[in-house]
Amino acid sequence: MRVLAIDIGGTSTKLSIVNKKGELFQFREMDSEAMQGADHLLRNITAVIKENYTDFDAIGISTASQVNHQTGTIVYANENFPGYQGINVQAVFEANFGVPVKVENDVNAAALGEKFFGAGKAFRDFLCLTYGTGIGGAIVIDSTVYKGLNSVAGEVGHLVLHQGGLKCTCGCYGCYEMYGSTTALVKEAMKVNPNYVNGRKIFASIAGGDRELEEVLEKWVLEISTGLVSLTHIFNPPAIIIGGGIMEQDQLIEMIRKKTKSLMIDSFKDVQILKAKLGNQAGLIGAATMHLFPN
Repeated sequence: MRVLAIDIGGTSTKLSIVNKKGELFQFREMDSEAMQGADHLLRNITAVIKENYTDFDAIGISTASQVNHQTGTIVYANENFPGYQGINVQAVFEANFGVPVKVENDVNAAALGEKFFGAGKAFRDFLCLTYGTGIGGAIVIDSTVYKGLNSVAGEVGHLVLHQGGLKCTCGCYGCYEMYGSTTALVKEAMKVNPNYVNGRKIFASIAGGDRELEEVLEKWVLEISTGLVSLTHIFNPPAIIIGGGIMEQDQLIEMIRKKTKSLMIDSFKDVQILKAKLGNQAGLIGAATMHLFPN
């Protein structure tokens, strides 16, 4: 089976044919232009497919936003995707291409990719978290993503760790992602030096001996680890897979692993904290697995 996989993000959208070995062919990347509205976004993706792809048996879609996986409808979308909420993405692509279509939240899709082709291959149960603008999460139980009552389980970024703390975009206060996301790290780093605008510059400066910035990083690692300890004590998973661009730093993974295990109850310390393996291909590959390895 050849699956056309689509990974829709706020900034860019990736497309590729994926086979049963998890290999990518005819990879393309395009600007999402999501702020121009959902109709514009989906119309552009449809046009690119019609111009460049002809030989595929099914379509798997990974997308930012909350998704009802049974209907392929967007349950919730933030201000970065105007007009997206309520759209039945599955129906749009089935009408245009006449093949089976499945739609999944991007972090759930990434977790599926890691399960079948990445760091999760050895595990039937694990948690998967991605750190970036916010914090995304997925819960894998018996090799299947747990969806919850309304198909929105796994919103670990909105685990409240600081009651009465910073106001989150979700409307709550003290959410995990307000303290443990890459955005949160950059915000604190820029108080030290306004030039520290991304993770790459932050780690380069720490390597150069910036002690004040190193202290910012240590506080951020504590925030990440506090969230991971809470999740471990709830789920007792054999593994937690962590990803996102900033987690490419092996030094950071080891810092998080060490700090997390120092904070948890001894009987939970067998959990393995692993670096995601698939990088920015995880969403594409995971989207394809919905057809390649159906439940």
